[in-house]
Formats: sequence, C-alpha cells, structure tokens
Amino acid sequence: MLSSDLQHTLPSSDELIDSDDFPVDNEEQNFVPNVLLFLLEYIWKHRNDWFFAVDMGVYHTTGAHPRVPIVPDGFLSLGVERRKGGKSRKSYVLWEENGISPILTLEVVSQTPGGEYDDKLEIYAKLGVLYTIVYNPQFWRRDGHLPFEVYKLVDGFYKLQVGEPFWMPEIGLGLGRCQLPDDPLQREILSWYDGKGDRSMNEAETERQRADQLAERLRQLGEDV
Repeated sequence: MLSSDLQHTLPSSDELIDSDDFPVDNEEQNFVPNVLLFLLEYIWKHRNDWFFAVDMGVYHTTGAHPRVPIVPDGFLSLGVERRKGGKSRKSYVLWEENGISPILTLEVVSQTPGGEYDDKLEIYAKLGVLYTIVYNPQFWRRDGHLPFEVYKLVDGFYKLQVGEPFWMPEIGLGLGRCQLPDDPLQREILSWYDGKGDRSMNEAETERQRADQLAERLRQLGEDV
C-alpha cells in the first residue's frame, strides 16, 4: 500500500497518456484483444467488477519512473469498477485503483520483437500479474516458442502452463484459440471458454442471431405497413 505522502506526489490519470504511442505493425495486435473485450461484454454483461483494456498504459511504481507505463496489447483486472467513477478511463493507474494489478495480460507478438518473452514478463512479475498470455501465430518459429503460451506466476516467477483451452479458476474462464465463426477471411482468434471447454463465444453468437432476427422482423413489419 502506498503511503499518503507518495500518493500525494504521484500524477493523476488526467496527466498521463493512455498508451506508449507506438503504432502496431499488424492488425492482430488490435483485433484479437478487441474480440476478447467484445465477448466479455456479453459474458459478464451483468457484472460491474471488471475492466478489460486494449493497448492502454498501466502506470505503476515498480519501474524507473511512475510516468513510464507498461502497455500490454490487452489486460483484464478484477475487483475494480467497470467504469471508473461512471466514466471511461484514460489510462490504468494503480494508485487510483487501490493498487489492484491486472490479473491477466495479453501480448500479441509482432514482426518487431517487443520483449514479450523477457522484459515484459519481468515487469508483469513485479506487478503480480497472475497470468500472462503470449499469442504468436506468425513468428513463433522465429522466436523458438509455441503459437499460444500461458504463463502463470508461481512464487514470484512465471512458469509455462500446459493445456488449451487453458482454464483459469481465479478468473472463472478459460482461454484458447479458435476460428472466427462465419468469417470469410477464416481468421484465427482467441476466445474465452467455460469450465466444460465450450467456447463462450456461443453466447455472443446467440445474442447476435437474436438481434439479426429482430432486425429482420422489424424490416418485415415495415414492408407490411
């Protein structure tokens, strides 16, 4: 817990940028985590104790300077407000979140290596991030890793886990790869899974089908008028 004197001297979220302003070099870095966010909006639509961000700066006091963030491609925090004070966050500032670090971070490896397997893992370990997912569908052979890896923090160090989809009881969801349904581009994505190993995307698909059916019914009613 930070002392009151230190909290008083730390910058507020209004003073901090939301990301590192480095452009991504492939579309998966934005697309994959945004799909996970979209799915959580359905899966946890009645919960207000979680926050999932894409390419947002996480500000902390364990590094060289509190104004230098770590920026995951995606991250999930539990036990925090869905919307901070009823408003959207500009950044994720640990000293404004009761010191609650993300429970999960996601790194999508790009053409330019970004320290996903070393530097970032070291920072996440210091922050106490329980799970770090490294998704590397294109460059895994180059990097000498698997396309999908889950690291769990055990006694202060990350250990590579086995199994896919990988079940995370602390979150109540699993995570794994799948093909995006009804996608003409046949893209691979990551999806949440339930405890039985079923894709949680099914719920979102059902909601979408209901919306499509409602839209079609309204269109028919309009033609009947």
